[in-house]
Amino acid sequence: MLLQFFTGLREARVPVSLREYLTLLQAMESDLADKRVEEFYFLARTVLVKDESHLDRFDRVFASVFKGLETLGEGVEPAPIPEEWLRKLAEKYLTEAEKAELKALGWDKLFETLKQRLAEQKGRHQGGSKWIGTGGTSPFGAYGYNPEGIRIGQDGNRNFRAVKVWDRREFKDLDDSRELGTRSMRVALRRLRRFARTGAADELDLDGTIRESARKGFIDVRLRPERRNAVKVLLFLDVGGSMDWHVELAEELFSAARSEFKHFAHYYFHNCPYEAVWTENHRRHDERIPLLDVIRTYPSDYRVVFVGDASMSPYEIAHPGGSVEHWNEEAGEVWLGRVLDHFPKAVWLNPVPAEHWAYTQSIGMVRRIFSERMFPLTLEGLDGAMRALLR
Repeated sequence: MLLQFFTGLREARVPVSLREYLTLLQAMESDLADKRVEEFYFLARTVLVKDESHLDRFDRVFASVFKGLETLGEGVEPAPIPEEWLRKLAEKYLTEAEKAELKALGWDKLFETLKQRLAEQKGRHQGGSKWIGTGGTSPFGAYGYNPEGIRIGQDGNRNFRAVKVWDRREFKDLDDSRELGTRSMRVALRRLRRFARTGAADELDLDGTIRESARKGFIDVRLRPERRNAVKVLLFLDVGGSMDWHVELAEELFSAARSEFKHFAHYYFHNCPYEAVWTENHRRHDERIPLLDVIRTYPSDYRVVFVGDASMSPYEIAHPGGSVEHWNEEAGEVWLGRVLDHFPKAVWLNPVPAEHWAYTQSIGMVRRIFSERMFPLTLEGLDGAMRALLR
């Protein structure tokens, strides 16, 4: 298993050497990890990872190799069934007919009812349809089902029906070194090129040198500024939630864009941009950047590309307070409008196949806001988006 872990890291392009692998084996022989997977994780990360940019790839390989293990030793008493596994047995699963019978409360009624429940409820509830609890059909709680609810205390999505999440969620930055498919994307991105010679004259101008040397009768070396792509790109990336299904594709685009454009900046958002965005997901709650500052920082000649599945509650786009994670004073469409007013050259790239767009109301709303400048995140769609940004 340890050899599989080592080869998996090498395949994921985490630069681990044979010497580091042998050092890890020596540490294991000394029982520094106490035969526990959690302790082994920190030991292996300390020995094998030399750059924090490789942590995400290390975590993915570690999870795939040691998934489900609690200990690394043999002959150990079987671990007790985790409490959260037992709780999963109480999750509510309904047939499509039963789901159809449930009705959504609506935006205003939902929050009014939540205030009442918080004031009245005194204990834990499970399996009901009224109180804040688990495994029921109440609009409030975890591991149940309701057409529109507020998710409280649940790890991850199940039905993608929550219009508000009462938990602090953590996302990971996209890996900008992905190569699979990146080359093809770079070729498509190269349509977005307008070359200009700017900066210091530090490149040999061969034609000019020959011409001037012939005219003057002696060697006259001529220099010129380097020819660079003058197009400036601002990339906004949706992370978390349903975008977890599209991380690989988004990472390929992110990696291609970073290597293709000299003038490039990126920001993250979740579902819809509101009053603040961020540049590092692990600091998203502490180092948020006002979106108005972003608009004021970059001139209007920047080309703006949004990447997201646009799959969310319509309230997130149309209503104040509609954000699934916090209370926003202004609706998402107001903030999108401000971005588009300042940056007229803007497109939205959607990883959801175009033939499925008609089935999601929020996708249609975002398409209208962008004046139909939404393109599928395929090579053909990327080519169309780059053409639209050059018009």
